[in-house]
Formats: sequence, structure tokens, C-alpha cells
Amino acid sequence: MSASRGLKLTIFTHDDSTWNHKPLFHEIVRRARDAGMSRATVIRGVEGYGADGIVHTFRLLSMSDSLPLLVIIVDTEEQVRTFLPQLSELLEGGMVTLEEVEMITFAPAPK
Repeated sequence: MSASRGLKLTIFTHDDSTWNHKPLFHEIVRRARDAGMSRATVIRGVEGYGADGIVHTFRLLSMSDSLPLLVIIVDTEEQVRTFLPQLSELLEGGMVTLEEVEMITFAPAPK
């Protein structure tokens, strides 16, 4: 087990957001991987709203096609801050957050 300091980058978007006719979250994860970022995860929300105040939900009666998504990337501060300019190219509005984190990694058990 080892511990180090890092940053968690959280990108708030929707599952219907696109970039070049492809899902935006796919492009963010692809670029994060290509940039050598340590970890990236996409989480689909069941309900949420953004700056427009419109609630997006999966409830049957609303039939929303635009569910909230979080793309979470964790790496060193230097790696995350170097990656941020790529997001300005991809995001049309929206918000990201940065949080200092302690990263704890576990080595595989010896065989």
C-alpha cells in the first residue's frame, strides 16, 4: 500500500452531450487515457439539474433523454492541471470541480 497527494477532477455533463457526433464522455475518457491519466470513471445520475434549473430524471413519466453524468478523473495535481485545457475545447458551458485527495494504491497480492 502506498499513499500520495493528488487532485480529483469532476466534470458535470449530461448523457446526451456530444462532441463530433459522439458521446462527450467517451471523448473525455479517451483523452484522459491518451494523456496518461491514472484513473477515469463515468457515473450516470438518476436525477439532477444544472445552471438552467431544468430537472432531468429517469422517472418513467418524465421520459428524460438527458440524464446527468459525472466524469471523475484522479491523478497528480500536475497531470490534472495539464489536462484542463483539453476540457475547454470539449465543453460548451458546464462546470468542473477540483478537490485535493489522498490517493491510496494497493499492490496486487503476491502469488
